[in-house]
Amino acid sequence: MTDKTGIVIGGTSGIGYAVATAMARGGKRVIITGRDAERAQGIAQKIGANVTGMALDLTPPHDIAISLQSVGPVDQLVIGAIERDNNTARAYDIDRALRLVTLKLVGYAEVVHALLPRLTADAAIVLIGGLAKDRPYVGSTTVSTVNGGIAGLVHTLAVELGPIRVNGLHPGIIGDTDAWRGKPPELLDGLLARTPTGRLASTEDIAGAVQFLLDNRSVNGVNLAVDGGWLLK
Repeated sequence: MTDKTGIVIGGTSGIGYAVATAMARGGKRVIITGRDAERAQGIAQKIGANVTGMALDLTPPHDIAISLQSVGPVDQLVIGAIERDNNTARAYDIDRALRLVTLKLVGYAEVVHALLPRLTADAAIVLIGGLAKDRPYVGSTTVSTVNGGIAGLVHTLAVELGPIRVNGLHPGIIGDTDAWRGKPPELLDGLLARTPTGRLASTEDIAGAVQFLLDNRSVNGVNLAVDGGWLLK
């Protein structure tokens, strides 16, 4: 057990869950957040005795600071709360777009603002975006926009908050998530053919990359793609 504390915003599933699990196994005290307090607490107990769960919803951003007021000193902050969205210019859903922009841009920035007085001098922050910013698809109108915004937020925070380090992690297609289970074999074969490594990234790969960004004290202001070289083809 170390004296370090990490908090994973959106730590009850997917990448956030994997990151929190890795932190806990490394001996850190860990806080995970999710929209539902009971569910977050149950998942925290499942991960380990040194993990605490709490409720946090980023979509009403004025409530974020109040929700986080009980959090003490923080050494590592990972913000990975997500929401699925499919939006196009031809069938534009303003409410859905506003919700995602609020969650990932206003919400992420407000989490940093709220916790800034409690971030230690050598703290590290990782914001999780996605490679739809570089390889858009029909339906990614809002997703591509906000993930591009995450990359910009990384740069401005790294300049403003030094010596606190701020980096971004942008996954490509993650092959072991529920979103890709059961997809037609020909679709997966096509994705593999466009990936130089011949395999899709795994949740464990992404969690390992997050930990690298948190731990390496000379990496700052970087937006790291973890995609097996998918963007090259």
